[in-house]
Amino acid sequence: MITKSEVFPIGQIIKPHGVNGEMSFSFTSDIFDREDVPYFVFEIQGILVPFFLVEYRFKGSTTGLLTLDGITTDEQARDFVGLTVYLPKSFLEKVEDDEIELDYFAGFTLVDTEKGLFGVISEVDQTTDNVLFVIPTKNDELLIPAGEEYIEKIDHDKKIIYVRLPEGLLDL
Repeated sequence: MITKSEVFPIGQIIKPHGVNGEMSFSFTSDIFDREDVPYFVFEIQGILVPFFLVEYRFKGSTTGLLTLDGITTDEQARDFVGLTVYLPKSFLEKVEDDEIELDYFAGFTLVDTEKGLFGVISEVDQTTDNVLFVIPTKNDELLIPAGEEYIEKIDHDKKIIYVRLPEGLLDL
């Protein structure tokens, strides 16, 4: 059985394409094109299920069309609309950090290389142009910029993000 800790998100199914089970999808990483990825994983009724990739083709830089083994009709493809596309974490080391969906980082611990531990990221706020890591505190919450210029290192195995924030940023 596949667990959520064994996969990471790379995209989402948008809609069926045609009548033969092909689907349109968006993606944040094209790792499936650079590496030999035999299957995608989808959460269906609370269970993570692998589906072998029959073929795919690109429509743009972040969208494509895919066909999965066993999905041959428009009706079957409709069941996938809105589902997140996951890959096994074994491919994570081949993916650039900026290709990972930001929601993946919820649950990671945020540590400043000089100031120390900030806490565990509860969510990633993407409602503005400045993406923020949200860390609950005793009385409120910390909002830490998620800009790659602040990120020193990401340890995916230990789920830790090391940052170096500019002096005075937390005083704002």
